[in-house]
Amino acid sequence: MNDLVDDPNISPEDGSATMSEPLRRAIGERYLTYALSTIMHRALPDARDGLKPVHRRILYAMRELRLSSTGGFRKSAKISGDVMGNYHPHGDAAIYDAMARLAQDFAVRYPLVDGQGNFGNIDGDNPAASRYTEARMTAVAEALLDGLAENAVDFRDNYDGTLTEPVVLPASFPNLLANGSSGIAVGMATNIPPHNIGELVDACLHIIDTPDCRDDTLLNYVRGPDFPTGGVIVEPPENIANAYRTGRGSFRLRCKWEVEDLGRGQWQIVVIEIPYQVQKSKLIEKIAELIQVKKIPILADVRDESADDIRLILEPRSKNVDADVLMGMMFRNSDLEVKFSLNMNVLIDGVTPKVCSMKEVLRAFLDFRQEVLIRRSTHRMEKIDHRLEVLEGLIVAFLNLDRVIDIIRYDDEPKAALMREDWGREFTRAMSEADYVPPVAGSADGLTDVQAEAILNMRLRSLRRLEEIELLKEQEALMQERAGLEDLLENTTLQWKAIADQLREVRKTFGRTYEYGERRTQFAVAGEVEEVPLEAMIDREPITVVCSEMGWIRAMTGHIDLNRELKFKDGDGPRFLFHAETTDRLLVFAENGRFYTLSAANLPGGRGMGEPLRLMVDLPNEAGIVDLFIHQPDRKLLVASSAGDGFIVPEQDVLAQTRSGKQVLNVRGDTRARVCKPVTGDHVAVVGENRKVLIFAQSELPEMARGKGVRLQKYKDGGLSDATTFALEDGLSWHDPAGRTRTETALAEWTGKRAGTGRMAPRGFPRDNKFT
Repeated sequence: MNDLVDDPNISPEDGSATMSEPLRRAIGERYLTYALSTIMHRALPDARDGLKPVHRRILYAMRELRLSSTGGFRKSAKISGDVMGNYHPHGDAAIYDAMARLAQDFAVRYPLVDGQGNFGNIDGDNPAASRYTEARMTAVAEALLDGLAENAVDFRDNYDGTLTEPVVLPASFPNLLANGSSGIAVGMATNIPPHNIGELVDACLHIIDTPDCRDDTLLNYVRGPDFPTGGVIVEPPENIANAYRTGRGSFRLRCKWEVEDLGRGQWQIVVIEIPYQVQKSKLIEKIAELIQVKKIPILADVRDESADDIRLILEPRSKNVDADVLMGMMFRNSDLEVKFSLNMNVLIDGVTPKVCSMKEVLRAFLDFRQEVLIRRSTHRMEKIDHRLEVLEGLIVAFLNLDRVIDIIRYDDEPKAALMREDWGREFTRAMSEADYVPPVAGSADGLTDVQAEAILNMRLRSLRRLEEIELLKEQEALMQERAGLEDLLENTTLQWKAIADQLREVRKTFGRTYEYGERRTQFAVAGEVEEVPLEAMIDREPITVVCSEMGWIRAMTGHIDLNRELKFKDGDGPRFLFHAETTDRLLVFAENGRFYTLSAANLPGGRGMGEPLRLMVDLPNEAGIVDLFIHQPDRKLLVASSAGDGFIVPEQDVLAQTRSGKQVLNVRGDTRARVCKPVTGDHVAVVGENRKVLIFAQSELPEMARGKGVRLQKYKDGGLSDATTFALEDGLSWHDPAGRTRTETALAEWTGKRAGTGRMAPRGFPRDNKFT
């Protein structure tokens, strides 16, 4: 008793036992159990039948409900209820969703469920509730179940032990590759595209004929995936071969499109097939968004004219647009081109997860088919043996009919009497005619229990002479079949020949003549989509850019008179006004030191007041606009801050690719960007708020892509007012108070070194301290 009290695992209060273990080990063991359950029972498919447990249980439950492909339909609620109650103790919504997907011909290459009602559509709409839809199996599903009643696979108890369910389905064809699969487990995932059954059967036959064939030779039979929604695969053949060889890779899949002539030079693009797993409604929303933000300026409109088939209309902005250029932009910016990842991670033997090559998956299927063939043949032999035993007893009864009738009429226990009776030479003769001696539970010349029972159950109408002849014929046929099965079970070559014949029958049934048999996905060669220059997408037209003091911007059609009076909002007026073209890109330099890029073709029209520039780019409210001008790639810019710091930057380096712009001039605190001028000449002129002017050589300024810059001019009070560049021999120009242009060439008084204080501005210099 003292030992128990001292034991740390025994509670001294009530004597109950407790168990302690490190938290790390406890959590690790439990998480490992969960991970294995997820991998084996939920996420990864079995390489033998290509199914996950929920799909397997759905098909088996439909078989138990006798929902054959030629029979009637049953409510989906009944089916999902039976699956949940008998085999799959999870939510009925999850079961119904899985069953509904098996009925969607746009999601599954070879549907396993024949649905009646609304089972969803390619737009992404959900199926109707299970109480409104009905279902039955398809012929393809029946091919997966073929042989289930012939001991082809093992059965196990269901979750509560009241019923049994198959561990795996016999699967007459390689369903894993035919319909594909996807799933996410713990630490691993799988994603397998669908393929064409006819091509897969050809590959299997090649493996049977050449077991040591190379992986690449299988591509002569299986060129690539065959998606239910069609499309065009543009992945290079070497990449496809590597993906199937390693079990990992990806396929570039594009929509199928054609140019439709509308007459008079007008045309439109019609998309007739969209990539796999792309929802049509979301695809159209994305394209409409691209049109709204003018990311693809040469696309004017998108329309959905689909009925039972896919028909998306892409309308170009101009008939002069190149269709290939337009589709190239669509492939780059929308889901009209997607990448389907291949990760062939499967349960190769129903237990072990492994990333397999296509050959390994097909090899696993063929080995399983051999096992199924042996089990079905053995089961058939057992049935034949049982029937032969019965036939021999019936033949004995015909040979001794009077004695059998006499025993049945007068004996109190006719069965035991039949088994005790010595039938002698007639019984031996019957057995020799059959050339087969089954195990007899009794005397050497007596009947077995099975034979006696069969005789007693024989109907009177069977006592005619013709029936005896039929029995002898049946016995002979069964003996021939049994001999063939014995040869089959003993000869591996005959087994593979039988498997090949079965596969050819599958190809004949589900090949090109089948509703879903023809290949849908085509192949094409296409390089990477290159960046298309803006000029190639936009019609070159003259415009006039107008930006107000409050930052409202618009584009007037044509080159209007710049002195023309324009309308603005109350309290607003013109600030930037210049001629441009629709192919130009505009640069906006803001007080926060960032450059923003606009496309002239994307500016709002000039009929109204335009739109705020801050809505087109992410320009903060506290940051004003310093300058707005047309981008010239080969030009350089002088940028400077109010603190008097600046540098030279190549204009090509300030282009921004996003709405947030590109930071070029670094400013902090109260400092603001103040100057952005094109670089010309060989000298720089700077004027401060104190009206002091400094001129220095342009070579003293560094050329940078980003930074704070160097000091241009030193100030005791105030800061930088303006800066410009010019050619010293041409002189420095400015507008005097009367509006006349004045040029000063004698500039030695103001010329010095960079970062000096400078001298007071010349007589007649503008009061606003601006050079232009």
